[in-house]
Amino acid sequence: MSKQIKLGLSMWRMGYHIAAWRHPEVTPTGSMDFRHFLEIAQIAQQGLFDLLFMPDELAIRGSDNPPGAMQRQSNGAELEPITLLSALAPATRHIGLVSTGSTTYSEPYNLARQFLSLDHLSGGRAGWNVVTSWGKEDALNFGHMDTPAYDLRYERAGEFVDVVRGLWNSWDADAFLRNQESGHYYDSQKRHVLDHDGKHFRVRGPLHVARSVQDEPVIVLAGDSDEGREIAARSADIVFTAKQSLEDAQAFYASVKGRLAKYGRASEDVVIMPGIMPITAPTRGAAQAKFDRIQELIDPVVGLAALYDRLGDLSGYPLDGPVPEPKDPAFRSRAETIWRFAQREGLTIRELYRIQAAGRGHRVVVGTPAEIADTMQEWIEAEAADGFNIAPTHLPAGIRDFVALVIPELQARGLFRTAYEGETLRANLGLTRPKPR
Repeated sequence: MSKQIKLGLSMWRMGYHIAAWRHPEVTPTGSMDFRHFLEIAQIAQQGLFDLLFMPDELAIRGSDNPPGAMQRQSNGAELEPITLLSALAPATRHIGLVSTGSTTYSEPYNLARQFLSLDHLSGGRAGWNVVTSWGKEDALNFGHMDTPAYDLRYERAGEFVDVVRGLWNSWDADAFLRNQESGHYYDSQKRHVLDHDGKHFRVRGPLHVARSVQDEPVIVLAGDSDEGREIAARSADIVFTAKQSLEDAQAFYASVKGRLAKYGRASEDVVIMPGIMPITAPTRGAAQAKFDRIQELIDPVVGLAALYDRLGDLSGYPLDGPVPEPKDPAFRSRAETIWRFAQREGLTIRELYRIQAAGRGHRVVVGTPAEIADTMQEWIEAEAADGFNIAPTHLPAGIRDFVALVIPELQARGLFRTAYEGETLRANLGLTRPKPR
């Protein structure tokens, strides 16, 4: 039997493309409308996806460069993800519910309680995407003048994850007796006080939420740094990543999997899921037309904003002229890479910002269902991925197309399930239960 592909859906706003909210098939109020997300969730569950993933930001990020760029983007109004996923829990049955939660501006006890509560509300389908918030805008919203230093953020994150997992193990699975006749609500011998006293946190515990039916909610990490890979190898069940080439994805895959043994873990204990943006239709021409249509919706000011941090203000140059050499960019090496790419490919400013803005760093794949499946199969067989986090251009149309066209192709090849295997997210992902801590 072929290795089974695992699938997540990035359910972000009205879609992952920077111009998603402007598409005629999109309801522009969708990011504040529960019905929008309910429809998406039900389509993904119909397609037997493993999980829904809600990215999150703690501020309206970005500077208004060039002027007018911010007011043309759709990040000014969106729902808090734990609240949204809790509302989706009773409206779904099988699909996992994963949200971002910051280790920089949260406390372990509250976060552990929130995600374990979501886990119970969903019958064991919750997951926590661990992030270290980096934006200055985030810091200002939490009373800080700037973000903590890079090393400090990752050091805090590692301890944060350990504390949360310790709190999730506050009770044995059979600790709660709830015996009305004897009067015993729980067995005190099966309650565990964490009593953590570390560099960044002092947390007594125990957590006043019963143990998860999947033992612990699933832990997700998304980070490419050496520190992030190390935390992932020690603690993560799923690793999200953004890779453009097969070779880069293979190197990342080998790096994370190669670190597992020293933590007593096996390769199958961690699912690596690169993000991809698939645009599909019955013919290649129709798929390309779909992509071209949404690319045309990128407002030039928004496109220039996507290049601003790397190449500076290009608003004074002709959009259909050559890309000028960067002068004193904020990120020198990245700017040089982008500029040389533009020179090599002979790109205009407009062509470059369309490439940069389209997938938000994720691989864009345009083609027939068979061509999309070919790419996914190649990455799985080449040990570049265990699955994929699908980032549709716009929602719900993008996920509806994928479920209707690509899922049957994957199933026909024996690469994807035809029914859910279990009742919990951990079971459907094929993950072993974590050892009690």
